Amino acid sequence: MAPMLAILLIWTVFWVEVRFGVNFNDFGVYPRTLKGLRGILFSPFIHGSVEHLYNNTIPLILLLAALFYFYKRNAMVVLLVGFFLSGSLTWMIGRPSYHIGASGIIYVLASFVFFKGVVAKHYRLIALSLAVVFIYGGMLWYIFPIKDGISWEGHLSGFLAGLFLAFVLKSDLPKEKKFAWQREDYNEEEDEFMKHFDEEGNFIENREEAVEENVSIKYHYKKEKG
Repeated sequence: MAPMLAILLIWTVFWVEVRFGVNFNDFGVYPRTLKGLRGILFSPFIHGSVEHLYNNTIPLILLLAALFYFYKRNAMVVLLVGFFLSGSLTWMIGRPSYHIGASGIIYVLASFVFFKGVVAKHYRLIALSLAVVFIYGGMLWYIFPIKDGISWEGHLSGFLAGLFLAFVLKSDLPKEKKFAWQREDYNEEEDEFMKHFDEEGNFIENREEAVEENVSIKYHYKKEKG
């Protein structure tokens, strides 16, 4: 539900801009100005082009889905705190320009999912972390000023916010299914399967004693003609 709602919001804002010929870039984060503070709230919903919007849509869907599936307990906290923390850091360290787009949130999610899996040391979450590295590992370069026109400050802020939340928040680990013999209250003597083995470990097939039934047989003879 959350991934679809997020995508609906950012696409709706872009549609309004195109449909009514308006430009919301002035509502982005403008560092170290009072007016620019409103961008902390509005900037993730504003995108400069269809390409910009499309590039943020797919990773936002996948990372939000992973967050809400594997970290359901902390998902809303990560999303809301990461939202404001990444925006605030961008406002403090950014260049004097309007910073817009959901990429800061994407870096929050990618950073949190990766580092939380490493911190938790759970095989399923580590596998998720490796998947994030495999799919989005190239994003790491964009936390540095390697390309003009990209808010590397917003990326760096999101990355740091996700890292911070990964170490601060406690989350429940996925419960592993245990077999009966792995449980603490397991009693070998009551295990129906173990009853098939003798003291030396030989398998014995328990056969039910056959029940004898009294069967009466009647023979009918036919007289031959002639």
